[in-house]
Amino acid sequence: MQLPSPAPGSNPCLFPTSGGSATSPPSRLGLSRLSAPRRRLFSRAARTAESHHSRGGQAPPRPALRRRPTWPFWRGPRVRSGAGTGGLAAMAGCAEGAEARGPSVAFLHPDLGLGGAERLVVDAAVALASRGCRVQVWTPRYDPARCFSETRGLDVRTAGGWLPRSLLGRGHALCAALRMACLALSILLLSGEEVDVFVCDQVSACIPFLRLARIRKKILFYCHFPDQLLTKRESFLKRIYRAPLDWLEEYTTGMADCILVNSFYTAGVFKETFKSLSHINPDVLYPSLNVNVFDTVIPEDVANIVPNRKRFLFLSINRYERKKNLVLALEALHDLRGKLDAQEWKDVHLVMAGGYDEAVQENVDYYEELKAVAAKLHIDEQITFLRSFSDAQKIALLSNCTCVLYTPSNEHFGIVPLEAMYMRCPVIAVNSGGPLESVVNNKTGFLCDPLPTQFSEAMEKFVKDPALKKTMGAAGRTRVLEKFSLEAFTEKLYQYVHSLAQ
Repeated sequence: MQLPSPAPGSNPCLFPTSGGSATSPPSRLGLSRLSAPRRRLFSRAARTAESHHSRGGQAPPRPALRRRPTWPFWRGPRVRSGAGTGGLAAMAGCAEGAEARGPSVAFLHPDLGLGGAERLVVDAAVALASRGCRVQVWTPRYDPARCFSETRGLDVRTAGGWLPRSLLGRGHALCAALRMACLALSILLLSGEEVDVFVCDQVSACIPFLRLARIRKKILFYCHFPDQLLTKRESFLKRIYRAPLDWLEEYTTGMADCILVNSFYTAGVFKETFKSLSHINPDVLYPSLNVNVFDTVIPEDVANIVPNRKRFLFLSINRYERKKNLVLALEALHDLRGKLDAQEWKDVHLVMAGGYDEAVQENVDYYEELKAVAAKLHIDEQITFLRSFSDAQKIALLSNCTCVLYTPSNEHFGIVPLEAMYMRCPVIAVNSGGPLESVVNNKTGFLCDPLPTQFSEAMEKFVKDPALKKTMGAAGRTRVLEKFSLEAFTEKLYQYVHSLAQ
Protein backbone atom coordinates (compact mmCIF):
# COMPACT_ATOMS: atom_id res chain seq x y z
CA MET A 1 0.00 0.00 0.00
CA GLN A 2 1.93 3.07 -1.33
CA LEU A 3 1.56 6.34 0.55
CA PRO A 4 2.44 9.87 -0.61
CA SER A 5 4.95 11.93 1.34
CA PRO A 6 3.60 13.90 4.29
CA ALA A 7 2.30 17.42 3.74
CA PRO A 8 4.73 20.29 4.41
CA GLY A 9 4.67 21.41 8.02
CA SER A 10 3.26 18.19 9.38
CA ASN A 11 5.17 15.89 11.73
CA PRO A 12 6.98 13.35 9.48
CA CYS A 13 7.15 10.88 12.38
CA LEU A 14 3.37 10.44 12.10
CA PHE A 15 3.79 9.01 8.59
CA PRO A 16 6.29 6.19 8.70
CA THR A 17 8.08 5.46 5.45
CA SER A 18 9.31 2.17 4.12
CA GLY A 19 12.33 1.70 1.86
CA GLY A 20 12.71 5.45 1.40
CA SER A 21 9.41 5.78 -0.56
CA ALA A 22 6.52 7.78 0.84
CA THR A 23 3.26 6.14 1.76
CA SER A 24 -0.29 7.49 2.01
CA PRO A 25 -2.63 7.12 5.00
CA PRO A 26 -4.35 3.75 5.21
CA SER A 27 -7.96 3.33 4.09
CA ARG A 28 -10.85 2.81 6.54
CA LEU A 29 -10.45 -0.92 6.01
CA GLY A 30 -6.76 -0.63 6.82
CA LEU A 31 -7.49 1.46 9.91
CA SER A 32 -9.90 -1.16 11.23
CA ARG A 33 -7.06 -3.68 11.23
CA LEU A 34 -4.82 -1.50 13.41
CA SER A 35 -4.73 -1.38 17.17
CA ALA A 36 -6.76 1.32 18.93
CA PRO A 37 -3.72 3.52 19.81
CA ARG A 38 -2.43 3.45 16.24
CA ARG A 39 -5.90 4.25 14.83
CA ARG A 40 -6.05 7.34 17.08
CA LEU A 41 -2.56 8.31 15.91
CA PHE A 42 -3.46 8.21 12.17
CA SER A 43 -6.78 9.98 12.77
CA ARG A 44 -4.99 12.82 14.56
CA ALA A 45 -2.49 13.04 11.65
CA ALA A 46 -5.31 13.26 9.12
CA ARG A 47 -6.99 16.10 11.06
CA THR A 48 -3.67 17.94 11.23
CA ALA A 49 -3.16 17.65 7.49
CA GLU A 50 -6.70 18.83 6.78
CA SER A 51 -6.25 21.82 9.05
CA HIS A 52 -3.00 22.63 7.27
CA HIS A 53 -4.67 22.74 3.85
CA SER A 54 -7.55 24.86 5.18
CA ARG A 55 -4.98 27.44 6.37
CA GLY A 56 -3.60 27.77 2.88
CA GLY A 57 -0.50 25.69 3.47
CA GLN A 58 0.47 27.46 6.70
CA ALA A 59 1.53 25.06 9.42
CA PRO A 60 -0.71 25.08 12.53
CA PRO A 61 0.77 26.32 15.79
CA ARG A 62 2.33 23.59 17.89
CA PRO A 63 0.51 22.98 21.17
CA ALA A 64 2.39 23.52 24.39
CA LEU A 65 3.83 20.28 25.70
CA ARG A 66 2.47 19.09 29.02
CA ARG A 67 5.15 17.95 31.43
CA ARG A 68 4.61 14.47 32.73
CA PRO A 69 4.51 14.15 36.52
CA THR A 70 7.77 13.08 38.09
CA TRP A 71 7.80 9.48 39.25
CA PRO A 72 8.09 9.58 43.07
CA PHE A 73 11.59 8.66 44.17
CA TRP A 74 10.34 6.56 47.07
CA ARG A 75 8.78 4.12 44.61
CA GLY A 76 12.21 3.30 43.28
CA PRO A 77 13.23 3.13 39.61
CA ARG A 78 10.33 2.85 37.18
CA VAL A 79 11.10 -0.33 35.25
CA ARG A 80 9.83 -0.59 31.68
CA SER A 81 9.84 -3.69 29.56
CA GLY A 82 12.33 -3.67 26.68
CA ALA A 83 14.48 -0.91 28.17
CA GLY A 84 17.59 -0.22 26.16
CA THR A 85 21.02 0.81 27.31
CA GLY A 86 19.89 4.36 27.94
CA GLY A 87 16.93 3.15 30.00
CA LEU A 88 19.18 0.97 32.16
CA ALA A 89 21.52 3.88 32.76
CA ALA A 90 18.59 6.08 33.78
CA MET A 91 17.30 3.42 36.14
CA ALA A 92 20.76 3.04 37.67
CA GLY A 93 20.88 6.78 38.29
CA CYS A 94 17.42 6.68 39.85
CA ALA A 95 18.46 3.79 42.09
CA GLU A 96 21.52 5.72 43.21
CA GLY A 97 19.29 8.69 44.09
CA ALA A 98 16.93 6.49 46.09
CA GLU A 99 19.92 4.95 47.85
CA ALA A 100 21.24 8.38 48.77
CA ARG A 101 17.88 9.42 50.12
CA GLY A 102 17.30 6.23 52.05
CA PRO A 103 14.29 3.91 52.16
CA SER A 104 10.68 4.93 52.71
CA VAL A 105 9.55 3.96 56.22
CA ALA A 106 6.06 3.94 57.74
CA PHE A 107 5.62 3.69 61.51
CA LEU A 108 2.37 2.21 62.87
CA HIS A 109 1.57 3.03 66.50
CA PRO A 110 -1.75 2.51 68.35
CA ASP A 111 -1.94 5.86 70.18
CA LEU A 112 0.57 8.66 69.77
CA GLY A 113 0.41 10.19 73.24
CA LEU A 114 2.88 10.76 76.07
CA GLY A 115 4.78 7.70 77.26
CA GLY A 116 7.95 5.67 76.97
CA ALA A 117 6.77 3.75 73.89
CA GLU A 118 5.72 6.96 72.18
CA ARG A 119 9.05 8.55 73.08
CA LEU A 120 10.89 5.72 71.33
CA VAL A 121 8.68 5.90 68.22
CA VAL A 122 9.20 9.65 67.90
CA ASP A 123 12.96 9.36 68.43
CA ALA A 124 13.16 6.53 65.89
CA ALA A 125 11.20 8.53 63.30
CA VAL A 126 13.35 11.62 63.81
CA ALA A 127 16.53 9.48 63.67
CA LEU A 128 15.62 7.84 60.35
CA ALA A 129 14.54 11.16 58.87
CA SER A 130 17.95 12.59 59.75
CA ARG A 131 19.52 9.78 57.70
CA GLY A 132 17.55 10.74 54.60
CA CYS A 133 14.64 8.31 54.93
CA ARG A 134 11.17 9.39 53.93
CA VAL A 135 9.25 8.85 57.18
CA GLN A 136 5.54 8.75 57.94
CA VAL A 137 3.91 7.99 61.29
CA TRP A 138 0.46 6.40 61.13
CA THR A 139 -1.77 6.16 64.19
CA PRO A 140 -5.50 5.90 64.93
CA ARG A 141 -5.31 8.82 67.35
CA TYR A 142 -3.10 11.89 67.45
CA ASP A 143 -3.60 15.06 69.46
CA PRO A 144 -0.72 17.55 69.13
CA ALA A 145 -1.72 19.08 72.47
CA ARG A 146 -0.90 15.86 74.31
CA CYS A 147 2.08 14.60 72.39
CA PHE A 148 5.81 15.19 72.18
CA SER A 149 6.74 18.44 70.47
CA GLU A 150 8.89 16.70 67.82
CA THR A 151 5.75 15.19 66.25
CA ARG A 152 4.84 18.61 64.87
CA GLY A 153 7.81 18.33 62.54
CA LEU A 154 6.90 14.82 61.37
CA ASP A 155 4.45 13.60 58.75
CA VAL A 156 1.78 12.19 61.10
CA ARG A 157 -1.36 10.69 59.57
CA THR A 158 -4.41 9.14 61.21
CA ALA A 159 -6.79 6.37 60.19
CA GLY A 160 -9.05 3.95 62.02
CA GLY A 161 -9.85 6.38 64.81
CA TRP A 162 -13.55 5.96 64.18
CA LEU A 163 -13.38 2.55 65.87
CA PRO A 164 -13.93 2.67 69.66
CA ARG A 165 -11.04 2.37 72.09
CA SER A 166 -13.15 0.11 74.31
CA LEU A 167 -16.61 -1.37 74.64
CA LEU A 168 -18.24 0.11 77.74
CA GLY A 169 -14.84 0.36 79.38
CA ARG A 170 -13.82 -3.19 78.50
CA GLY A 171 -12.14 -5.02 75.63
CA HIS A 172 -9.26 -2.56 75.21
CA ALA A 173 -6.95 -5.20 73.72
CA LEU A 174 -9.54 -6.36 71.19
CA CYS A 175 -10.35 -2.80 70.14
CA ALA A 176 -6.64 -1.96 69.82
CA ALA A 177 -6.14 -4.94 67.52
CA LEU A 178 -9.10 -3.93 65.35
CA ARG A 179 -7.96 -0.31 65.15
CA MET A 180 -4.46 -1.35 64.10
CA ALA A 181 -5.84 -3.76 61.49
CA CYS A 182 -7.98 -0.94 60.11
CA LEU A 183 -4.94 1.34 60.12
CA ALA A 184 -2.91 -1.17 58.09
CA LEU A 185 -5.70 -1.64 55.53
CA SER A 186 -6.07 2.13 55.18
CA ILE A 187 -2.39 2.46 54.33
CA LEU A 188 -2.49 -0.34 51.76
CA LEU A 189 -5.85 0.38 50.10
CA LEU A 190 -6.60 4.07 50.51
CA SER A 191 -3.39 6.04 51.04
CA GLY A 192 -1.73 5.35 47.69
CA GLU A 193 1.64 5.39 49.45
CA GLU A 194 4.52 3.12 48.51
CA VAL A 195 6.57 1.98 51.50
CA ASP A 196 9.82 0.03 51.66
CA VAL A 197 9.73 -0.94 55.35
CA PHE A 198 6.94 -0.96 57.93
CA VAL A 199 7.88 -0.45 61.59
CA CYS A 200 5.28 -1.59 64.13
CA ASP A 201 5.31 -1.72 67.92
CA GLN A 202 3.06 -2.67 70.85
CA VAL A 203 0.26 -4.28 68.78
CA SER A 204 1.28 -6.92 66.22
CA ALA A 205 -2.23 -7.63 64.91
CA CYS A 206 -1.59 -5.32 61.93
CA ILE A 207 1.29 -7.43 60.57
CA PRO A 208 -0.82 -10.03 58.64
CA PHE A 209 -2.62 -7.20 56.83
CA LEU A 210 0.64 -5.48 55.92
CA ARG A 211 1.78 -8.71 54.31
CA LEU A 212 -1.15 -8.41 51.89
CA ALA A 213 0.68 -5.67 50.00
CA ARG A 214 0.80 -6.28 46.23
CA ILE A 215 4.58 -6.09 46.35
CA ARG A 216 5.77 -7.75 49.53
CA LYS A 217 7.34 -5.26 51.94
CA LYS A 218 9.50 -6.04 54.93
CA ILE A 219 8.18 -5.54 58.47
CA LEU A 220 10.18 -4.66 61.58
CA PHE A 221 8.45 -5.21 64.93
CA TYR A 222 9.77 -3.52 68.07
CA CYS A 223 8.64 -5.44 71.16
CA HIS A 224 8.53 -3.22 74.24
CA PHE A 225 7.07 -6.09 76.29
CA PRO A 226 4.60 -8.95 75.61
CA ASP A 227 1.14 -7.42 75.89
CA GLN A 228 -0.33 -10.55 77.46
CA LEU A 229 1.85 -9.98 80.54
CA LEU A 230 0.48 -6.48 81.09
CA THR A 231 -3.01 -7.59 82.08
CA LYS A 232 -4.49 -9.58 84.95
CA ARG A 233 -6.74 -12.62 84.54
CA GLU A 234 -8.82 -12.38 87.68
CA SER A 235 -11.86 -14.25 86.39
CA PHE A 236 -12.69 -17.23 84.23
CA LEU A 237 -14.36 -15.01 81.63
CA LYS A 238 -11.26 -12.84 81.44
CA ARG A 239 -9.10 -15.90 80.80
CA ILE A 240 -11.45 -17.03 78.01
CA TYR A 241 -11.42 -13.54 76.50
CA ARG A 242 -7.62 -13.31 76.58
CA ALA A 243 -6.87 -16.79 75.21
CA PRO A 244 -7.41 -16.01 71.50
CA LEU A 245 -5.79 -12.57 71.88
CA ASP A 246 -2.69 -14.14 73.42
CA TRP A 247 -2.48 -16.65 70.59
CA LEU A 248 -2.97 -13.86 68.05
CA GLU A 249 -0.19 -11.79 69.59
CA GLU A 250 2.28 -14.68 69.50
CA TYR A 251 1.37 -15.82 65.98
CA THR A 252 1.41 -12.35 64.39
CA THR A 253 4.62 -11.33 66.14
CA GLY A 254 6.35 -14.29 64.50
CA MET A 255 5.26 -13.02 61.07
CA ALA A 256 7.60 -10.01 61.27
CA ASP A 257 10.79 -10.10 59.22
CA CYS A 258 12.86 -8.59 62.04
CA ILE A 259 12.13 -8.38 65.78
CA LEU A 260 13.86 -5.99 68.15
CA VAL A 261 13.48 -5.62 71.91
CA ASN A 262 14.43 -2.80 74.24
CA SER A 263 16.57 -4.68 76.76
CA PHE A 264 18.13 -8.04 77.55
CA TYR A 265 15.50 -8.40 80.26
CA THR A 266 12.73 -8.13 77.64
CA ALA A 267 14.62 -10.54 75.37
CA GLY A 268 14.52 -13.16 78.12
CA VAL A 269 10.83 -12.56 78.80
CA PHE A 270 10.14 -12.79 75.05
CA LYS A 271 11.68 -16.26 74.88
CA GLU A 272 9.83 -17.44 77.98
CA THR A 273 6.45 -16.07 76.90
CA PHE A 274 6.31 -16.94 73.19
CA LYS A 275 7.08 -20.67 73.29
CA SER A 276 6.39 -21.24 69.59
CA LEU A 277 8.95 -18.54 68.72
CA SER A 278 11.81 -20.19 70.57
CA HIS A 279 13.76 -20.34 67.29
CA ILE A 280 13.78 -16.52 67.13
CA ASN A 281 16.50 -14.60 68.95
CA PRO A 282 15.42 -10.94 68.98
CA ASP A 283 18.16 -8.33 68.83
CA VAL A 284 18.45 -5.72 71.58
CA LEU A 285 18.19 -2.08 70.54
CA TYR A 286 18.32 0.16 73.60
CA PRO A 287 16.13 3.25 73.43
CA SER A 288 18.17 6.40 73.14
CA LEU A 289 17.84 9.84 74.60
CA ASN A 290 17.36 12.75 72.25
CA VAL A 291 19.43 15.25 74.21
CA ASN A 292 18.66 18.09 71.80
CA VAL A 293 15.37 18.69 73.58
CA PHE A 294 17.10 19.07 76.93
CA ASP A 295 19.80 21.32 75.50
CA THR A 296 17.60 23.65 73.46
CA VAL A 297 14.24 24.00 75.22
CA ILE A 298 14.02 26.96 77.59
CA PRO A 299 12.83 25.64 80.96
CA GLU A 300 9.86 27.13 82.72
CA ASP A 301 10.30 28.83 86.05
CA VAL A 302 9.98 26.05 88.62
CA ALA A 303 8.29 28.51 90.98
CA ASN A 304 5.26 28.35 88.66
CA ILE A 305 5.00 24.62 89.36
CA VAL A 306 6.10 24.30 92.99
CA PRO A 307 5.13 27.24 95.22
CA ASN A 308 7.43 28.21 98.08
CA ARG A 309 10.65 26.85 96.59
CA LYS A 310 11.68 23.70 98.41
CA ARG A 311 15.23 22.60 99.20
CA PHE A 312 14.61 18.87 98.62
CA LEU A 313 12.42 18.30 95.60
CA PHE A 314 11.61 14.68 94.71
CA LEU A 315 10.09 13.89 91.32
CA SER A 316 8.04 11.02 89.94
CA ILE A 317 7.46 10.87 86.16
CA ASN A 318 5.06 8.20 84.91
CA ARG A 319 1.70 7.85 83.25
CA TYR A 320 -1.30 7.78 85.57
CA GLU A 321 -1.71 4.01 85.34
CA ARG A 322 -1.99 1.50 88.16
CA LYS A 323 0.76 -0.73 86.77
CA LYS A 324 3.21 2.14 87.38
CA ASN A 325 2.67 1.69 91.14
CA LEU A 326 2.69 5.43 91.87
CA VAL A 327 1.26 4.74 95.33
CA LEU A 328 4.75 3.55 96.27
CA ALA A 329 6.08 7.10 95.93
CA LEU A 330 3.35 8.46 98.21
CA GLU A 331 3.92 5.80 100.84
CA ALA A 332 7.69 6.34 100.69
CA LEU A 333 7.18 10.07 101.27
CA HIS A 334 4.96 9.31 104.25
CA ASP A 335 7.60 6.96 105.66
CA LEU A 336 10.31 9.58 105.10
CA ARG A 337 8.43 11.99 107.33
CA GLY A 338 9.22 9.83 110.37
CA LYS A 339 12.96 9.94 109.61
CA LEU A 340 13.33 13.75 109.43
CA ASP A 341 13.03 16.59 111.89
CA ALA A 342 10.42 19.31 111.47
CA GLN A 343 12.67 21.71 109.55
CA GLU A 344 13.91 19.04 107.14
CA TRP A 345 10.37 17.83 106.49
CA LYS A 346 9.28 21.40 105.79
CA ASP A 347 11.88 21.61 102.99
CA VAL A 348 10.69 18.36 101.31
CA HIS A 349 8.26 18.30 98.39
CA LEU A 350 7.15 15.64 95.88
CA VAL A 351 5.92 16.32 92.34
CA MET A 352 3.84 13.58 90.72
CA ALA A 353 4.09 14.35 86.99
CA GLY A 354 2.69 12.06 84.35
CA GLY A 355 0.86 11.57 81.09
CA TYR A 356 -2.87 12.09 81.49
CA ASP A 357 -5.67 11.70 78.98
CA GLU A 358 -9.27 12.40 79.91
CA ALA A 359 -10.35 9.92 77.22
CA VAL A 360 -8.60 7.12 79.15
CA GLN A 361 -10.79 6.22 82.11
CA GLU A 362 -7.94 4.62 84.04
CA ASN A 363 -6.03 7.90 83.98
CA VAL A 364 -9.00 9.74 85.41
CA ASP A 365 -9.77 7.15 88.10
CA TYR A 366 -6.17 6.59 89.20
CA TYR A 367 -5.49 10.32 89.46
CA GLU A 368 -8.40 10.66 91.89
CA GLU A 369 -7.26 7.58 93.82
CA LEU A 370 -3.76 9.03 94.28
CA LYS A 371 -5.14 12.33 95.56
CA ALA A 372 -7.31 10.40 98.03
CA VAL A 373 -4.29 8.39 99.25
CA ALA A 374 -2.25 11.57 99.74
CA ALA A 375 -5.05 13.11 101.79
CA LYS A 376 -5.43 9.94 103.85
CA LEU A 377 -1.71 9.90 104.66
CA HIS A 378 -1.85 13.65 105.50
CA ILE A 379 0.93 14.48 103.05
CA ASP A 380 -1.18 16.29 100.45
CA GLU A 381 0.39 19.65 101.36
CA GLN A 382 3.81 18.26 100.39
CA ILE A 383 2.67 17.00 96.98
CA THR A 384 1.97 18.64 93.63
CA PHE A 385 0.10 16.64 90.99
CA LEU A 386 0.98 17.62 87.43
CA ARG A 387 -0.85 16.17 84.44
CA SER A 388 0.41 16.06 80.83
CA PHE A 389 3.28 18.44 81.43
CA SER A 390 5.20 20.25 78.71
CA ASP A 391 8.87 19.79 77.82
CA ALA A 392 9.65 23.15 79.42
CA GLN A 393 8.03 22.02 82.68
CA LYS A 394 9.80 18.65 82.65
CA ILE A 395 13.22 20.21 82.10
CA ALA A 396 12.55 22.74 84.87
CA LEU A 397 11.68 19.94 87.29
CA LEU A 398 14.64 17.74 86.34
CA SER A 399 17.00 20.70 86.65
CA ASN A 400 15.84 21.50 90.18
CA CYS A 401 14.91 18.17 91.75
CA THR A 402 17.01 16.23 94.23
CA CYS A 403 16.33 12.83 92.66
CA VAL A 404 13.75 10.93 90.62
CA LEU A 405 11.57 8.15 92.06
CA TYR A 406 10.91 5.44 89.49
CA THR A 407 8.33 3.05 90.94
CA PRO A 408 7.24 0.46 88.29
CA SER A 409 8.23 -3.16 88.88
CA ASN A 410 9.46 -5.32 85.99
CA GLU A 411 9.49 -2.30 83.69
CA HIS A 412 10.66 -3.45 80.25
CA PHE A 413 13.12 -0.57 80.00
CA GLY A 414 12.02 2.90 81.06
CA ILE A 415 13.20 6.11 79.41
CA VAL A 416 12.68 8.28 82.50
CA PRO A 417 15.88 7.10 84.26
CA LEU A 418 17.89 8.09 81.17
CA GLU A 419 16.30 11.55 81.10
CA ALA A 420 17.02 12.02 84.79
CA MET A 421 20.64 10.87 84.59
CA TYR A 422 21.37 13.09 81.59
CA MET A 423 20.10 16.05 83.62
CA ARG A 424 22.53 15.02 86.40
CA CYS A 425 19.70 13.80 88.58
CA PRO A 426 20.13 10.52 90.54
CA VAL A 427 17.44 7.82 90.29
CA ILE A 428 15.82 5.65 92.93
CA ALA A 429 14.25 2.71 91.06
CA VAL A 430 12.87 -0.78 91.66
CA ASN A 431 15.56 -3.46 91.30
CA SER A 432 13.88 -5.35 88.44
CA GLY A 433 13.43 -5.04 84.71
CA GLY A 434 15.05 -2.35 82.61
CA PRO A 435 16.51 -0.19 85.42
CA LEU A 436 18.93 -3.03 86.16
CA GLU A 437 20.56 -2.21 82.80
CA SER A 438 20.33 1.58 82.96
CA VAL A 439 20.90 2.52 86.62
CA VAL A 440 24.15 1.54 88.38
CA ASN A 441 23.39 0.89 92.05
CA ASN A 442 25.25 3.16 94.48
CA LYS A 443 26.83 5.04 91.55
CA THR A 444 24.10 6.71 89.49
CA GLY A 445 21.32 6.03 91.99
CA PHE A 446 19.84 3.32 94.18
CA LEU A 447 18.04 0.09 93.24
CA CYS A 448 15.55 -1.01 95.90
CA ASP A 449 12.84 -3.53 96.54
CA PRO A 450 9.38 -2.08 95.86
CA LEU A 451 8.87 -1.27 99.54
CA PRO A 452 8.16 2.18 101.04
CA THR A 453 10.79 1.63 103.74
CA GLN A 454 13.61 0.98 101.27
CA PHE A 455 12.63 3.91 99.05
CA SER A 456 12.42 6.25 102.02
CA GLU A 457 15.86 5.14 103.27
CA ALA A 458 17.36 6.05 99.89
CA MET A 459 15.52 9.38 99.91
CA GLU A 460 16.85 10.11 103.39
CA LYS A 461 20.44 9.79 102.17
CA PHE A 462 19.96 12.73 99.81
CA VAL A 463 18.43 14.85 102.57
CA LYS A 464 21.20 14.10 105.04
CA ASP A 465 23.99 14.42 102.44
CA PRO A 466 23.09 17.05 99.78
CA ALA A 467 26.50 16.60 98.06
CA LEU A 468 25.45 13.07 97.07
CA LYS A 469 23.26 14.47 94.31
CA LYS A 470 26.19 16.17 92.59
CA THR A 471 28.40 13.07 92.70
CA MET A 472 25.77 10.63 91.45
CA GLY A 473 24.40 13.14 88.97
CA ALA A 474 27.77 13.53 87.24
CA ALA A 475 28.19 9.74 87.01
CA GLY A 476 24.71 9.40 85.53
CA ARG A 477 25.37 11.96 82.82
CA THR A 478 28.54 10.16 81.77
CA ARG A 479 26.76 6.81 81.59
CA VAL A 480 24.00 8.12 79.32
CA LEU A 481 26.44 9.71 76.90
CA GLU A 482 28.56 6.58 76.71
CA LYS A 483 25.88 3.88 76.50
CA PHE A 484 22.61 5.43 75.32
CA SER A 485 23.56 8.11 72.81
CA LEU A 486 21.22 9.07 69.98
CA GLU A 487 24.03 8.65 67.46
CA ALA A 488 24.53 4.97 68.31
CA PHE A 489 20.76 4.34 68.28
CA THR A 490 20.35 6.09 64.91
CA GLU A 491 23.16 4.19 63.23
CA LYS A 492 22.02 0.79 64.47
CA LEU A 493 18.35 1.37 63.59
CA TYR A 494 19.25 2.65 60.13
CA GLN A 495 21.31 -0.47 59.44
CA TYR A 496 18.33 -2.68 60.32
CA VAL A 497 15.98 -0.69 58.09
CA HIS A 498 18.48 -0.46 55.23
CA SER A 499 19.14 -4.21 55.24
CA LEU A 500 15.39 -4.93 55.19
CA ALA A 501 14.84 -2.55 52.28
CA GLN A 502 17.39 -4.31 50.05
